[in-house]
Amino acid sequence: MADVNRGDRPLSPHISIYRPQMTSISSILTRITGNALIVSVLLMVWWLLAAATGPEYFDTANAVLTSWFGDLVLTLSLWAIWYHYLAGLRHLIWDTGRALDIKSAETLGWVCVIGSVVLTVLTIIII
Repeated sequence: MADVNRGDRPLSPHISIYRPQMTSISSILTRITGNALIVSVLLMVWWLLAAATGPEYFDTANAVLTSWFGDLVLTLSLWAIWYHYLAGLRHLIWDTGRALDIKSAETLGWVCVIGSVVLTVLTIIII
């Protein structure tokens, strides 16, 4: 009969020994950026609806979007767009059966993170 004494072993993965990997972090970031983009789209829709409603309401919405908070949200949204785009390209590469080994997957994860930051900075400089 198998040893069923499981009280001495930690649950897997145990928090004290688990080290986050780039593949898991990039997967989580893809989900976070996708959901954050929904929020930023709702913010932009609010701004457009305020413009259609009237000048007083538009002034309020425009004040929020042009404040430091609005600038921060829009800049992070720009980064999220670039990250989500690069992560989508990474998944297209994986769908072809390429770069599925651990080293290549981690490299592609870093390409997504670093590439999205570089593309965000370039976009801000150009625009």
